[in-house]
Amino acid sequence: MIRPALKVWHELAETLLKLTQQTDDATRDETIVNIEKCLDARDKLHSQITAPFTVEEEVLGKELIKLEDTIQKSLILFTKGIKKNIYDAKSKKNNMKNYVNPYSNLTKDGTFYDTKN
Repeated sequence: MIRPALKVWHELAETLLKLTQQTDDATRDETIVNIEKCLDARDKLHSQITAPFTVEEEVLGKELIKLEDTIQKSLILFTKGIKKNIYDAKSKKNNMKNYVNPYSNLTKDGTFYDTKN
């Protein structure tokens, strides 16, 4: 007999895996909100999963451990994608500023060096 908390954990893990594999920029905000909801729900379930475990629960637990590793890797890739997009947006903003005002980054110390001595 497998506890309902473990079944729900398994369902949430599969949902998380599906959510982290979505790379559509248009629905990214909604995906992030759903990921946070799943992680919060799993946090609440954590206290309900305690030893002793039945044989069925141990088998499911081993499967969940493998699934959790996959989820961790997928979450890392998801956050790297977000960080890359943020970096690209900042870079594009700086390039646009330099295009509009190319002389904004020059130093204006007022010195002149005569090299014809």
